Amino acid sequence: MGKILEVRMPKYPECWDSCGNCRTGEVFVQSVLVCAGETVKFDDTLIVLETGKVALDIPCPHSGTVVEMKVDEGEPIDQGELIALVEVD
Repeated sequence: MGKILEVRMPKYPECWDSCGNCRTGEVFVQSVLVCAGETVKFDDTLIVLETGKVALDIPCPHSGTVVEMKVDEGEPIDQGELIALVEVD
């Protein structure tokens, strides 16, 4: 059995607070692209965010097997929130 790592929402770009062109209102999960049991590679997209003006892919920082997704479509999400648990070798 491998090590289970947390995948968390990365920090929002600083420009979202300064100019606000890419982000209007709440940021939420538009799509969840993987589910528990699926194998993912480094940089595979786990979820897609909706920021009000743009959609943003959130990639997996590890290769491994998804143990559990911790977010659902339509939910608001903030930086630092837990997205998934991934088992790596």
